Amino acid sequence: RAGRPSTYSDEAILMLLILREVYKCSLRSLQGFAASLFTIMGLNLPIPCYSQISRRAKSLHKRVGRLTKGKQARHIIFDSTGLKVHGEGEWKVKVHGKSKRRTWRKFHIGIDAETQDIVCCELTGNDKGDAEIAERMLEDLPCKVKSARGDGAYDASRFRKKVHDKGGAWIVPPPRDAAYKGKEGVGWEKERDDAIAAIHGFGGDEMGRKLWKICSGYHERSLVETTMFRIKKMFGEGLKSRSMGAQKTEALCKSMVINKMNSLGMPRFEWVFEAA
Repeated sequence: RAGRPSTYSDEAILMLLILREVYKCSLRSLQGFAASLFTIMGLNLPIPCYSQISRRAKSLHKRVGRLTKGKQARHIIFDSTGLKVHGEGEWKVKVHGKSKRRTWRKFHIGIDAETQDIVCCELTGNDKGDAEIAERMLEDLPCKVKSARGDGAYDASRFRKKVHDKGGAWIVPPPRDAAYKGKEGVGWEKERDDAIAAIHGFGGDEMGRKLWKICSGYHERSLVETTMFRIKKMFGEGLKSRSMGAQKTEALCKSMVINKMNSLGMPRFEWVFEAA
């Protein structure tokens, strides 16, 4: 790139920001923490200043490649959640009401249903729709998919068309008052009509929707809810950074930590049948 070469590589800054997420450090304490680690390891290496880490974090997310390497995901599950930037907590607002502006961001992720790794993520403002961002993330994936799951917020025609173009099946519950598209042949319109017909075949009521979810494999979507729970329990429900660029890098670091922990080991289970 044009300009003076950077003293520290992007990988070095990314490593420090990942340490910050794991150990919940401020930028000032992160600088001292890294210096103490290098001293213990016997490494005579310079440590970037906390202000330099903050400055580099604003654009680092643009130069990070794929979140996962090796096996490409085939079954993707999408979901989103809100991360607070600043403002009062929920208890204070419920009891005493708002006293100042509250700001939050929307964190969108897509996970691999088999490994539960986060294969794509995006941080946006709270005015962006789930299906719109999922369509963009799905377009950036280099591989074809076999299925894409999401809740009712992902029932959008452009998202369904994108999943179909990727070669995958769309597994999203249609609205309760959904109408048939009435188009012949194959395509995302027929997939949606088949889902509506299956629900009506099961009775068309809440039990019919429940049976459709079981038969279609929709309930695997709970895996992404578990991932969101892990993210909020491990890193908190807010963002430490203040600029949008640094917040995107922070969200990316959270995802990379989750994937690293998944690679170290995941719980195993097996069905056990007991006599009544």
